[in-house]
Amino acid sequence: MGLLDMLGLGKKKTGNRLLDALLPMLLAGGAAGGIGGLLSKFKNAGLGGKADSWVGKGANEAVSPDEVHQALGDDTVSNLAQQSGMSKDQVKGGLASMLPNLVDQLTPGGSVPSGGLGSLSKLTKGLDLGKILGGLGK
Repeated sequence: MGLLDMLGLGKKKTGNRLLDALLPMLLAGGAAGGIGGLLSKFKNAGLGGKADSWVGKGANEAVSPDEVHQALGDDTVSNLAQQSGMSKDQVKGGLASMLPNLVDQLTPGGSVPSGGLGSLSKLTKGLDLGKILGGLGK
């Protein structure tokens, strides 16, 4: 059973499958994990301005599927593809659509929460999944 299944959202929609695969990465502890680790990957790939816009209070800059691949690397994209049952291209495109709004909602007040994101219930409380999943496939 996936994380979104536990929330009663099911896994039928493409975006739900991808978010279900991504959430454990966002909940991971340690210096390289969690939302801080995700943002570090974008900064290390030269995409810090875009990542910072998602955390900040202004408009969220868009990111392309190729930039997602550049930041996360082939191993992470392949792993998310395998976990979600999607192709690598679908994962890259889905993350490009999803990440700006997801990171924006997970960083209220314009900063990464200290102490990490906590539990699944804390992570998903107050998230506007419709906005995050937006135009992803049904």
